[in-house]
Amino acid sequence: MNPKPTLLCIPDISGFTEFMSKVDFDLGSKVIPSLLNNIIYSNNIGLKISEIEGDAVLFYKQGKLPSFDDLINQCKKFYTDFYFHIDELIKKEDSARAKDIPKILGLKIILHFGEEIAHVKVGKHIKLIGEDVITAHKLLKNDIAKNEYILLSEKLLAQFNENFNEVITWEKLHNDVVYDEHVGEIRLQYIDLSPLKPV
Repeated sequence: MNPKPTLLCIPDISGFTEFMSKVDFDLGSKVIPSLLNNIIYSNNIGLKISEIEGDAVLFYKQGKLPSFDDLINQCKKFYTDFYFHIDELIKKEDSARAKDIPKILGLKIILHFGEEIAHVKVGKHIKLIGEDVITAHKLLKNDIAKNEYILLSEKLLAQFNENFNEVITWEKLHNDVVYDEHVGEIRLQYIDLSPLKPV
């Protein structure tokens, strides 16, 4: 193992459990994989896939970070492509339940940075190893009162010198903290994505 500085990005489909309990299995088994595929194909900054975790994709990038502007634009693309794809799914499906997809499902995106993350090969897959991988997953378990947002850890933001408000123009950043008994206090900022939802 050779630990390296690594960007972690986790687009996570919110409302997954509610959606799977409300729609028939046939519709659910089509929609979720299709949306996950759409997230994967929307990646245009060279992120690599470590794992697909039911309702989320764990992307990573080692080496030079994308610019802050490119990173935020990638998140915006994940989000807008997600909703354009939902519209396509609704048009294709005969089920009346298909119209409920955008009322239940949404997208949140976790961005974190680790100084020492290693990857090991398990079969044909790459498994990421390191405390910051655990931290990124802890960030998913937060108390943010929004269903759709970009969450940026303090460790990630520390890698950039930009004026964040010049890049994130549609809404202001909010401060928050996640506390975990093992990891401790994880400081973060987040921004609501819903103002960018395509009409």
